[in-house]
Amino acid sequence: MSTPTRRRRPPKDELVPLSEALEELRISRATWYRWRNQGYAPEARRTPSGRICVRRSVLDAFKDELEAA
Repeated sequence: MSTPTRRRRPPKDELVPLSEALEELRISRATWYRWRNQGYAPEARRTPSGRICVRRSVLDAFKDELEAA
């Protein structure tokens, strides 16, 4: 009798804390909020614990867009 094979789920899109996103983008928190108010910053979410996080895929796409400009 063989064991059933389990389907591997694709990894979930991790949440990057805002502090780490700022380091990757090499910008200050003030710049982040200015960009956010202008509608330029990548979409961020507040977790139930109150932390502000950005999805990895959104952050990577934003960085790619910055490099292309």
